[in-house]
Amino acid sequence: MPKPASSALSEDAILQLLGRHFPATHPSLLLGRGDDCAVLRGGQPLCVSTDLFLEDVHFRRAYFTPEDMGHKALAVNISDVAACGGRPLAFTLGLGLPAWADADWLDLFFRGMAALAGRYRMALAGGDLSRSDRLHICITVWGEPLSDGAAFLLRGGSMPGDCLFLVGLPGLARVGLRELEAHGRAALERWPAACAAHLRPEPQVDAGLMLARAGLNARPPALMDLSDGIMRDLPRLLGISGAGGAARAEGAGLGASLLLPQGLLHPEVVRHALQEGKNPVHEALLGGEDYCLLGSCAPDMLPVLHTAIPNFHSIGVVTDAPGIECNNENLSGLHGFDHFAAEAE
Repeated sequence: MPKPASSALSEDAILQLLGRHFPATHPSLLLGRGDDCAVLRGGQPLCVSTDLFLEDVHFRRAYFTPEDMGHKALAVNISDVAACGGRPLAFTLGLGLPAWADADWLDLFFRGMAALAGRYRMALAGGDLSRSDRLHICITVWGEPLSDGAAFLLRGGSMPGDCLFLVGLPGLARVGLRELEAHGRAALERWPAACAAHLRPEPQVDAGLMLARAGLNARPPALMDLSDGIMRDLPRLLGISGAGGAARAEGAGLGASLLLPQGLLHPEVVRHALQEGKNPVHEALLGGEDYCLLGSCAPDMLPVLHTAIPNFHSIGVVTDAPGIECNNENLSGLHGFDHFAAEAE
């Protein structure tokens, strides 16, 4: 394994720091860190997801603290497990470290990550270290189903007449990103909720498990996490062609009629949009990196979900006619976030 570029911080020193923050053993592991591979305890399906977290692409050191980086790098992966109705178990961590990453910085970075991992009793099973010109973080996370015999929730399966819902409030992270880019951490004073949504998103694990439980004796909800905005992720949920790949059979011809009143939006989203002369609902529909849960379910499931899941909001219905409208407005001109597009809107 190549050594990090900093001569003051050896690979062994980094591993000692890791050991200070993350236990080496876990019930889901037959063999943890320290060998060429971790060995997982099998016997049931696992859901697995990988995300990159790259300096000046996904975050800036100018306004992310080391603890923020550690938290968010893991949180966005845990959110994928939550979107499958899974329980997060463990993860691996790949780090590309520049010369400036010293022991004090790493200690804070690991502290932010370990605090979140500890909340879900997750193990760090292993990973890799390398030198890098910029900070690169790559995490692979895996989780287990709600219970023995339970299935993971999927994006597919929406049907005309199903109710669309959100767990969480959309648009906050978009506001936080814009204000942090413009004003740095001083933005926290005026936009505390929005900045927190961007710097330290909270994965909706409990809600995902409740949704999985609701689907044990009924048609399971369709579910995904909201990372690229409703306008890009809703077509993916419905399997509409052109949204992340070819349409699946069950999504062919589906559309959505949304009802997203301004009163449902967080006050900071509304205030920021009006301050910029923009439509608050449009801003919420375009916002990425909220890591809410977006899903659909049979109408008779709604009362139970509203009662059981905090911050659960019905936002419309699946239609058998193509296209997405919101508040009786056709939204064909709105597009969510795309890492590879020159323009995100």
